[in-house]
Amino acid sequence: MATGFKTIFRACNLCEAICGLAIEIDGDKIIRIRGDDADPFSRGHICPKAVALKDIHEDPDRLRLPVHKVDGEWKTISWDAAFDLAASRIADVINTHNNDAIAFYAGNPNVHNLGHLLNIPPLAKLVRSKNIYSASSVDQLPQQLVSHLMFGHQFLIPIPDIDHTDYFLMLGANPIASNGSMMTVPDVAKRLKAIQARAGKIVVIDPRLTETAEVANEHHFIRPGSDAAFLAAMLNTIVAGKNIADDRWLGLNDALAAIADFTPEAVAKFVGIDAATIRRIAHEFASAKSAVCYGRMGTTTQAYGSINQWLIYLINIVTGNCDRVGGTLLTTPVMPITGVGTSKGGHARWHSRVRGLAETGGELPVSVMAEEMLTAGVGQVHALVTVAGNPVLSTPNGRQLDRALSQLDFMLSVDIYINETTRHADLILPPTSALNHDHYDSVFNAFAVRNTARINNAIWSRPNNERYDWEIFSGIGHRLAAKLDRAYKGPLRVRDVVAIAAANSPFQDISMAELQTAEHGLDLGALKPSLYERLETPDHKIHCAPAALLADLPRLRDERNKRNDSNACDASEAMDKNIQTPLTLIGRRHVRSNNSWMHNSHRLVKGKPRHQLLMHPSDMATRNIQNQTMVRVATRVGEVTLQVESTINIMPGVVSLPHGFGHLRDGVKLHVAQQHSGVSANDLTDDYLLDAVSGNAVLNGVPVEVSSL
Repeated sequence: MATGFKTIFRACNLCEAICGLAIEIDGDKIIRIRGDDADPFSRGHICPKAVALKDIHEDPDRLRLPVHKVDGEWKTISWDAAFDLAASRIADVINTHNNDAIAFYAGNPNVHNLGHLLNIPPLAKLVRSKNIYSASSVDQLPQQLVSHLMFGHQFLIPIPDIDHTDYFLMLGANPIASNGSMMTVPDVAKRLKAIQARAGKIVVIDPRLTETAEVANEHHFIRPGSDAAFLAAMLNTIVAGKNIADDRWLGLNDALAAIADFTPEAVAKFVGIDAATIRRIAHEFASAKSAVCYGRMGTTTQAYGSINQWLIYLINIVTGNCDRVGGTLLTTPVMPITGVGTSKGGHARWHSRVRGLAETGGELPVSVMAEEMLTAGVGQVHALVTVAGNPVLSTPNGRQLDRALSQLDFMLSVDIYINETTRHADLILPPTSALNHDHYDSVFNAFAVRNTARINNAIWSRPNNERYDWEIFSGIGHRLAAKLDRAYKGPLRVRDVVAIAAANSPFQDISMAELQTAEHGLDLGALKPSLYERLETPDHKIHCAPAALLADLPRLRDERNKRNDSNACDASEAMDKNIQTPLTLIGRRHVRSNNSWMHNSHRLVKGKPRHQLLMHPSDMATRNIQNQTMVRVATRVGEVTLQVESTINIMPGVVSLPHGFGHLRDGVKLHVAQQHSGVSANDLTDDYLLDAVSGNAVLNGVPVEVSSL
């Protein structure tokens, strides 16, 4: 056993902010976790999640050994026996059916684990299935697709230059709770205050008065799902009467002509923001010394996610704020995820078997995963491999997926918990704790608001009876390759890959040795303009009018027209007449919650419950619903009962429920989470509500009915 007190410096891997930590240990025990004041990027900031690393590492519910389900009971088995079993069962399914009979699902925690990111693809390529799914299609897939269509690469995603901007317009984003999203930005609260300190302005457009909206200069409620109309009206206002052209842009006039009828007056009723306000915001944005328009989960996980991202990009482009200091800029990471040797992405290269939905970026929308299991026929999914994911709680129509998982021929999970999804597995293979393996944030360093790099060394080597992630994938891969007589190109180890990246990075003076000795991380400087040099379109121009996006505009136009032609009244009029206006559901984020498995940390769930349904008093009054009572919430796919909380911090006609709860299913072994179970928002979300272009799930703007019990 290791002995002695010391402080280890490492970055937190629990959310996108990658805050630097000082972890005080005594032998094999964690004594304290605090912020690393010497980290040049996070500057000593941490959020409550960081201290939960201790809880997760020491969690008695965390699996350390492989478990095999025998007659409904979990039994521990040896690693070699587990690898043999996994390879044999997967090979049997392929030989009995075909490659597509195996599906893969990768959850959100994988992007926080480079070992997983490196080693899932070789195993998936060995299997050769088209049924690849991930949390991307309940998150940022529209951003990847639009970047692919406009810039030529799915990860050429310009990042807000928050440290230098003068005007920050945010839609559907709450970075104070999320610590940034597709924008790695530790210490975001201070960075936002710094904008205001230099006489800048922050404007938040959101159906809820979020934690970020509370500190903004302005907040405006907007009808869920109408952001695209607001953005189009802004863009029309900005370009009105101006000759905006650049020979580096292709198709801008076609794009502007396609949205010409989305004027502020034409969209005001639809979006719930008056025309004068839309025009003022547009003029302020265009006239600011520097400005950035940024949208996140509220804009991507809705019916017009791809159109939203397209219009956000266009607004930044036509105002000169794309690829500009104080606007949006590309990060230059030590480990590139764009350029030579990386996957540009793609779209519609194949389609799902049942519904015919297109792949994007090499994966199918997760909303079709259950039907591919439940629908008989050639190509039916008979087995599933999940890696660090809990799609029963995180994907639409979770109860349907729950049923689908129960009838699979075989299910393998690489996971540390027996959760709502992995309880269906035949075999679970747990990797070591994050603190037992090396890590490098390949994704989040590539989307950081400042160029930075930091290698995170294992605090302790793994116990003899546990296995690293690469050992697990390798153990399965080599055995499966032998059974299928196919090549397996693995494993890949974090330290080896980072060393190669450092030797070939854009920062010529960076070496693995320097990374290794920089225990607080390296500050590699502010972001600089580079988009036009890095474009990967065939003609090296920005494609401003992708056909798939123009083709989806009539759907948005029809919804706008229906709303404008309706007799719907506003909230005050509805309350006066005791009229129940339709309700739509949105999600919400809390700084103490990121993924469902974090609910098993007592530090993160303690305090006031955070899983109630938020509802405006006027909507409660017209339904005779009393505050803090139990209500029934129903959609096409299901219903839940839970406590309602009255708040004026949400737009009338909107209710809000966080995701990741719902821990009372049989067989779950998360003892802390089960004491704070809540209900699953994805027992309400609809697998048939999608962004028509990318297939991304609609988690915000879901029609619901709410009634008292």
